[in-house]
Parts: sequence; structure tokens; C-alpha cells
Amino acid sequence: MRHFKSIFMDEVFLLTGGNIGDRLQNLKKASEAIEEQVGEVLQKSALYETAAWGKTDQAPFINQVLHVSTTLPPNDLLETLLHVEQELGRQRFEKMGPRTIDLDILFYNNYIIDSPRLTIPHPQIAFRRFVLTPLHEIAEGLVHPVLNKTISQLLEECQDSLQVEKLK
Repeated sequence: MRHFKSIFMDEVFLLTGGNIGDRLQNLKKASEAIEEQVGEVLQKSALYETAAWGKTDQAPFINQVLHVSTTLPPNDLLETLLHVEQELGRQRFEKMGPRTIDLDILFYNNYIIDSPRLTIPHPQIAFRRFVLTPLHEIAEGLVHPVLNKTISQLLEECQDSLQVEKLK
């Protein structure tokens, strides 16, 4: 079910990822659910595999960045993505633990939102190569509205040493 709150389309970048079950199928289902419930998927990065970040004693993740056009305002977008995660079997047992699917809002237009429930841009973008690499593929010139640097610059400066492998 689509929610139409505005005739104006907003552009968002989402990170999808997971490391439990059929990772490729879970990402495909997430993309389909986003297309149905959030808006048109304008671009998709390739799929990338990366060792778990933060809590490293778990299976590697597959991640993909989606560029999406939506009419959902930021908080409604968050609620919709949380609902999609739940539909796809996401259970929250431990912070940074294994998961079937994880959907993060990276950017929403050039908005800067800092509330207890939602922070946009995602506060960890500049520190995570597994985010920057697929984002760079489809939006290298995008300017981070807080850091005032392009995705290319952020990737070049990123200190994260985790290998990010593009799947064939």
C-alpha cells in the first residue's frame, strides 16, 4: 500500500543489508517491498559482501544501496522501513547482531534531522566503507549536508579497513 502525502517527490538513499538466511533473496524481497511501500527505486548499486562491522563474530553481510523517489515524509519512511524489516523476519535481540535484513536511511534530500528517533544523514556514513563503496557507485558526487564533502571525498578519507567485495 502506497502512502501519498505530497505531490512532490523526495529523493532518499537507503542501505539494505543482511547476514542471515538467503542473503540475496532477502535483499531482493526488501527491494521489492521498498518499491511497493516506499516509492520507485531509481538506482541500485551492485551487491557487496563485507565482514561484519562492530560485532565481528558473525557471518559476513551483503549490502546494497538504493536510490528511491518517495512521497513519504522522513518519520513515515522510518516507520515503513521498520515494518518492512519486520515483514522480512527481522528480530532485534542484540545491538549490531545478526539479522535477516537491515534497512537504513542514509540521506533524505539534503535534510539534516537530529531527533531522538531519527538522525539524517545517517551518523556513521563517513566511517563505514561498506556504506560508502556502494553509495559511491551510484552517487559519487552527492554532497553530505553536514560534512560538506562528496561521497568520493568521504570514501577517499575513510579509515575503515574492512574489505568490501563486489559480488559478480
